[in-house]
Amino acid sequence: MSQPVRSLVRGLRFAFRDGRVQGLMGFTFTIIGLAALFYSLVEGWPYLDALYFAVMTIATVGYGDLVPVTTLGRLFTIVYVLIGLGIFIAAASALAEAILSQRERTSPDQTARVCAQKSQPSSKR
Repeated sequence: MSQPVRSLVRGLRFAFRDGRVQGLMGFTFTIIGLAALFYSLVEGWPYLDALYFAVMTIATVGYGDLVPVTTLGRLFTIVYVLIGLGIFIAAASALAEAILSQRERTSPDQTARVCAQKSQPSSKR
């Protein structure tokens, strides 16, 4: 596994031990799950389609392949986007912040070792 991938995996492990990240991610997944349940019941979509729509909507991707057709579904989507987008961004920001703070906590010895490895010429040619 390459150094950047190892660093990312280590950062993710560190981030998911952070209570703030856990809380925001849990809240985000709960909102997505509840929105999917709502769309499944109100719009009559299979749960997987409703989950797909809930994720695409909160992430602001919006492919347009699924669209709420009921008035209640459309009103819910307006509220879901206005509230959910902020929560989604907060969760993504907390995750990124925790990963970056883990990188900053890397000891100077580890950083020096990695820099030394990168500065040595490769023996593979």
